[in-house]
Amino acid sequence: MSLSETAADYEDAPDSAMIRLTLGAVAATLLFASLGQTIVSTALPTMVADLGGMDHITWVITAYLLASTVAAPLAGKLGDMYGRKLVLQSGIIVFIIGAILCGVASTMGMVIGGRAIQGFGAGTLIVTSMATVGDLLPPRQRGMAQGIMGAAFGVSTVIGPLMGGFIVQNLSWHWIFFVNLPVGALAFVILGMALPRRTDLSKRKVDYLGAAMLATLLASVVLLPNAAAEGGGWTSPTVTGVAATGLIALAVFIWAETRAVEPILPISLFRNNTFVVINTVGFMVGTAMFGTITFLPLFLQVVKNVSPTGSGLFLVPMMGGLIFASTMAGRVMSKTGRYKLMPTLSTGLLALAMLSMTSLSMETPLWMIAGSMVLIGLGLGPVFSVGVAAIQNAVPRSLLGVGTASANMFRLIGGALGTAAFGAVFSAGLTRNLAGHIPGAAEGGLRSLGAEAVHAMPIEQQLLVMQGFSAALHPVFWIASGAAVLACLVSMLLHELPLSNS
Repeated sequence: MSLSETAADYEDAPDSAMIRLTLGAVAATLLFASLGQTIVSTALPTMVADLGGMDHITWVITAYLLASTVAAPLAGKLGDMYGRKLVLQSGIIVFIIGAILCGVASTMGMVIGGRAIQGFGAGTLIVTSMATVGDLLPPRQRGMAQGIMGAAFGVSTVIGPLMGGFIVQNLSWHWIFFVNLPVGALAFVILGMALPRRTDLSKRKVDYLGAAMLATLLASVVLLPNAAAEGGGWTSPTVTGVAATGLIALAVFIWAETRAVEPILPISLFRNNTFVVINTVGFMVGTAMFGTITFLPLFLQVVKNVSPTGSGLFLVPMMGGLIFASTMAGRVMSKTGRYKLMPTLSTGLLALAMLSMTSLSMETPLWMIAGSMVLIGLGLGPVFSVGVAAIQNAVPRSLLGVGTASANMFRLIGGALGTAAFGAVFSAGLTRNLAGHIPGAAEGGLRSLGAEAVHAMPIEQQLLVMQGFSAALHPVFWIASGAAVLACLVSMLLHELPLSNS
């Protein structure tokens, strides 16, 4: 497949200068969307202290991830059908609307609703950005480009927490949702100039039933841990209802996909070894990654008395490792056309890194935490760049967007499910550890327990709370380490299809 053939559906095949401009615009769009996720992490304790809702803290993340997950396959399919330009610009508009709603929110419920809208826009942007790389470049060159995209994601995860912490300390948490607006407007204009217009304007049939059932299924999966935590255990009627809804949605989804003219996620892809293995690994890695990003700043602020900006700095080592590993994995793929060993080695390292976090305590030195974060980043990086390039190489060109979307979708499913499950585990552990020590802890009295409130307590009570926080996080990292081990084992089943340079 030549570059001119790759661009055949466009009005004019882009030359090398236009390709560079387009890739730059796409990277900027990915940075914009990723910032929307990462900028919130260091602000969460302050938001909880202001609005209340400690027991709903993970929903700020989960709502975003769930909406991103639902948007991914729909955006991938619409991009295949109607072109990347329209989908990218629509995603920017949706993202900005969600950001504005969050910025003016006066309750945690409003924040969660705005984050869901933001997440839908972000899921659209991330998937379509990566699919655009597949449109423009041959398979072997995609490895390098996807490595750069992974690096852009990593940069956002470094900048986001730092910006969030700085804004919270010097302005107000509301402003973290407004800072992205100029970037979004600029990305909208650049994409309008850089991306070519499609000439195929024929009407296509969208698989609305399949999309609706997939959204229902994904929502049910993510809601299960919360339903168990809030409804009285895994045998409660609430859990039964959510599980039944998910099973019905799964059955209807399979039925719809076997009959749809343009299926949102073709069942045939689940017979593709690369598709199944890479997405299973992505699911496990997403579980481990988002749990770390969500809970480490909370630990640092409450237990180690680190400022919001300082807690954001501790994600820098992780992202430094991620950027380096993602870029190097892309270089190896572009140079050799091979990639099979990289996911196995990187997920094995990730498991060891997560294992080192299971002993976090008040006495754990900050340099040791930073070292563990570097290892986590090195374990995550190759999964990002290898996964998308491998799937794009293994699926038909007509399913390029759908295949790309799947890599992001399954990783976000893991992230959403992991964050919800980790949140339930953490909240239950914290309540259990502090019951009898904090008035009303067993009855939901921890809803507004932020870093400032903890450090205003008498020293004896502070120590009890800090020990309770640390102990409540240990199961989170044990589960994350187990997920990484499973990812390592599954990656060994991958059948490598060498990347061509044409």
